[in-house]
Amino acid sequence: MAKGYETVIGLEVHVELATKTKIFCGCSTEFGGEPNTHTCPVCTGMPGSLPVLNKQVVEYAMAVGLATNCQIHQKCKFDRKNYFYPDNPQNYQISQLYLPICHDGWVEIETEEGKKRVGIHEIHMEEDAGKLIHDEWGDCSLVDFNRSGVPLIEIVSEPDMRSAQEVIAYLDKLRLIIQYLGASDCKLQEGSMRADVNLSVREKGSDVFGTRTEMKNLNSFKAIARAIEGEKNRQIDLIEDGQSVIQETRRWDDTKEYSYPMRSKEDAQDYRYFPDPDLAPIVISDEWLEEIRSRQPELRTEKLERYKQEFDIPQYDAEILTGSKRLADIFEATTAICQKPKKVSNWLMGETLRLLKEHDQEPEDLAFSPENLARLIQMVEEGTINNKAAKEVFEQIFTQDTDPGAYVEEHGMESVSDEGELRRVIEGIVEANPQSVADYKGGKKKAIGFLVGQTMKAMKGKADPGAVNKILAEILDK
Repeated sequence: MAKGYETVIGLEVHVELATKTKIFCGCSTEFGGEPNTHTCPVCTGMPGSLPVLNKQVVEYAMAVGLATNCQIHQKCKFDRKNYFYPDNPQNYQISQLYLPICHDGWVEIETEEGKKRVGIHEIHMEEDAGKLIHDEWGDCSLVDFNRSGVPLIEIVSEPDMRSAQEVIAYLDKLRLIIQYLGASDCKLQEGSMRADVNLSVREKGSDVFGTRTEMKNLNSFKAIARAIEGEKNRQIDLIEDGQSVIQETRRWDDTKEYSYPMRSKEDAQDYRYFPDPDLAPIVISDEWLEEIRSRQPELRTEKLERYKQEFDIPQYDAEILTGSKRLADIFEATTAICQKPKKVSNWLMGETLRLLKEHDQEPEDLAFSPENLARLIQMVEEGTINNKAAKEVFEQIFTQDTDPGAYVEEHGMESVSDEGELRRVIEGIVEANPQSVADYKGGKKKAIGFLVGQTMKAMKGKADPGAVNKILAEILDK
């Protein structure tokens, strides 16, 4: 390839907000209901029905705006975006074009070259559309309006990203900010966070933008990275062949790793926007804005630094723990109960992450209580059970949030703490294994491992390995 090319990327990120009800009506936003059961005349676009704005949507939008260094439009309004599509019941979408609630913000990401700011052009509120389900057997498409009217914010970035790595870093930063705010669970697989990628290429050193395409249907970070690489290469191939890139919307097929044209890319005038006549303008008072600002929680960046200082845990551990709000919440709650931050961190970094991988789950799926983990740590510290038994008990806590005390008692897993009984068993093991004893005394110190194993077997795993090692060393060194 003779010329060097640069990729220019901007994102439109749609986030479903964590309200209990929809943006303009009282229908449930819960995911997974039977088709068309979370609906009413408003969210199915019945004539004469009137929208009423959900205040919580405005507060979540303000919170995300403040956390991403945006300016807040204290006087903003809704507009109608007119288009015809089967999942769009009113034949228009209520959105914000002229006065979006947030504008001119930024977030900072880590790149291979160091820190970089990605600009946020605007954040606006809007309603989601319904969902089309394509029935291959019936050769038809069905519409489920449960999602229609679910509140969204759309976060529109500046075209500041230059690689798939920067895009993933930006999305991960946004996801964590929004999760820490409690504004959304940001589950890509359930569609509560969706990204459309606007991408163009140009010769390196040029300050003129190339023709961009928009890619939809991206529901994982891996798919987004593959789509960026695929579309970049497709556009470069077109340019190298002397052809033009057409401005259009394309659908990414992650199985075939190729994008297909859907429609020519629309501009704002194609949607014939005008102010929504059924919704009054929103006026955000200074007091309301300050109230939202005062409720902002500690975000990931501050939490990461605090964990290293307050709990004296390594950078890597702190990054993993704060990389999920759920993990961070469990860590802090468990530590508050047992006052053993390093032990809590070890259980979360070790067994918890192992079991999450084994069960193909995300940290957000964790359902066990901090009280049960704290009690397990306490039982190990007190010598009630040994580490091997503790791992077995933790599997029960992980899957069923079992009370560790009750489980240990029910299954007779308590460690034998009677030193006299332990010493008698060990003396029997020593007497029965003269060769291992001779090896140990002859300088083969590893021979003690066999004797420890035989003792643990005789004690059915209920002895404390530390106590076994100590007593064995005493007897052998006589």
